[in-house]
Amino acid sequence: MKSKKTRLLVKAALVGAIYAALTLIPPFSAISYGPVQFRLSEVLMFTSLFSPAYAGGLFVGCLLANIFGTGNLFDIIFGSLATLLSGLTLYGLRNLFFKHKWLAPLPVSIFNGLIVGAYLPLVFMDVAMEQLFAGGFSNVFFTAFAATPVLGTMLSVFIGEAVVCYVLGVPFLYFLCRRQKMLE
Repeated sequence: MKSKKTRLLVKAALVGAIYAALTLIPPFSAISYGPVQFRLSEVLMFTSLFSPAYAGGLFVGCLLANIFGTGNLFDIIFGSLATLLSGLTLYGLRNLFFKHKWLAPLPVSIFNGLIVGAYLPLVFMDVAMEQLFAGGFSNVFFTAFAATPVLGTMLSVFIGEAVVCYVLGVPFLYFLCRRQKMLE
């Protein structure tokens, strides 16, 4: 019995490490942060349907990706919590999502859209202020989004999550369902 739990813990840690790597390694890192995010690593969220241990592994993976990616405290805390909340929701409603796989991306997209989208304007304001005090706005992209309305960032994060989760995540979920034994 212990070895089964140990194997699951190791698999969850591996999924978390893959999440962090897919988020941090170029060229994926270029599209993983900002007002429009296409984190390819989000497809791994669907492993949470099979065990809450995967939600924990993904939380740690996201935490590491945010520490080494942006280093922003809002992103580290709230972005990682959005991932944990999404994963636990997927697990809690797994019977619904196994029956209706096309609904599975919704909690991931909604929680990230609402939570990450809510604090992103604060992150961009922080970046804009740093650039201002460093001698001017050298990065027009971040400066433009420093004053972005919260609803705009919520919508853009939601859309980015939905695109990744529907285009790549749902086919990955079908793949996982056919190979469910490997996740146990």
